[in-house]
Amino acid sequence: MKKTIFTGSGVAIVTPMNTDGSVNYDMLGQLIEFQIANGTDAIITCGTTGESATLSHEEHCKVIQFTIDKTAGRVPVIAGAGSNETSYAVELSQEAERMGADALLVVTPYYNKTSQAGLICHYNTIADSVSTPLIVYNVPSRTGCAIQPETYAQLAKHPNIVAVKEANGNLAAIAKTMSLCGDDLAIYSGNDDQIVPIMALGGKGVISVMANICPKETHELTAKMLSGDTAGAAKMQIAYTELMEAMFMDVNPIPVKEALNLMGYPCGKCRLPLVPLSEANQAKLKNIMIKYSLIK
Repeated sequence: MKKTIFTGSGVAIVTPMNTDGSVNYDMLGQLIEFQIANGTDAIITCGTTGESATLSHEEHCKVIQFTIDKTAGRVPVIAGAGSNETSYAVELSQEAERMGADALLVVTPYYNKTSQAGLICHYNTIADSVSTPLIVYNVPSRTGCAIQPETYAQLAKHPNIVAVKEANGNLAAIAKTMSLCGDDLAIYSGNDDQIVPIMALGGKGVISVMANICPKETHELTAKMLSGDTAGAAKMQIAYTELMEAMFMDVNPIPVKEALNLMGYPCGKCRLPLVPLSEANQAKLKNIMIKYSLIK
């Protein structure tokens, strides 16, 4: 049985920006403290929500190092280290390991994509290059590349490939993956709206967008599942459905950054090509946040 990196709620933390578009490290520090103070179980940096696709290599590494230093071992830090080019993913993974990341989040190759055989070679090559545990990130809606359960069974044989962030939305495929891999591969929900069903199947928690604005509540939801209070967790899942959906009224992380701005955590805009919410969606988001007592 492989060691579990974390259980509960891991936040896919945003990368706040200054008005000139540079990374706002002061605000990132405040967000990290906000997360830890409210029970977040892990911090995932430089993922999709952290706008890793628009960070330069230097920025990417600096954000990871800052997050590790600021967190100071209080919760695990999982560093986004994926690329569509295997050798660059190896380079990022090795740098994140040198910086002290507790685990690596490695997305499937995008744009050029690959076959299932290619995925096995890609991930095994990265896992062979480091000793830090690796979380596979399957998000076919963004990458055009989906990992099949049988491929997970092959990947799970590697001692360094320990978990998956599963955002394929296919509960039947997730159940099959669990049946094939057992304790050799931990599964985290990559979708906030599937926390309860995935954890009910045996998932360890979530890597969450909503946790950026509701860290306490997201932690509480997962804690209920981990303690066996499925009914209580389901009640929370249903109660927060509208807010979860609001975080995806436009391309992530546009809505969640705007939500943080409204909450008094100025995170700025997303980098192009992502543009701010329309006026109609800004008004809709504000009304939803008032409903959930996140703003007045």
